[in-house]
Amino acid sequence: MRHRKDGRQFGRNTSHRRAMFRNLAGNLITHERIVTTDAKAKELRRVADRLITKAKRLGEAAYTPQDELSDEDKAKRLHVSRQLGSYLPRFGIDAEGARKDLVEKVIVELSQRFKDRAGGYTRIVKIGPRKGDGAAMSVIELVDAPPVGEGYAEAEIEAPAPAEAPEEAEAPEEAEEKAEEAGEKDDEDED
Repeated sequence: MRHRKDGRQFGRNTSHRRAMFRNLAGNLITHERIVTTDAKAKELRRVADRLITKAKRLGEAAYTPQDELSDEDKAKRLHVSRQLGSYLPRFGIDAEGARKDLVEKVIVELSQRFKDRAGGYTRIVKIGPRKGDGAAMSVIELVDAPPVGEGYAEAEIEAPAPAEAPEEAEAPEEAEEKAEEAGEKDDEDED
């Protein structure tokens, strides 16, 4: 019986499952939006919310510059960064190809961004079945992430040049003139 056993197993052993969620959490923090299956998104939501809450508990020490912290706050910050580092990959590569320190991003950026929110830092949007195996897919994103498509340059599409309509209007008149001239020539040939 699986009474009181929390979480999904995903057909993986513990170390594989832990590695999968480390990678998913790292990608979510790096890109702030990822596409995955519904079940993985629901489990990842629990992991991501706990990581951000752990950083938020630092309070002002989270986003105060290191040299301005007291020794006690430095110790707290170090402890939290080591706890986050034990779960998260230390670095991630963002969309521009830059190397990003994920632990510092959670502590400094995300804890400050969500300081007025009491939990629920992620949103899951269902996007339908995956082509191929039909698995239910979702987008999991941080709540304040920019909307999908924002941040990308809009493609500049030039309107095609308008067709020259006046030439077409002149063409029937020219045809009539040519027909009249041809008719006159035919009349002259008959004489």
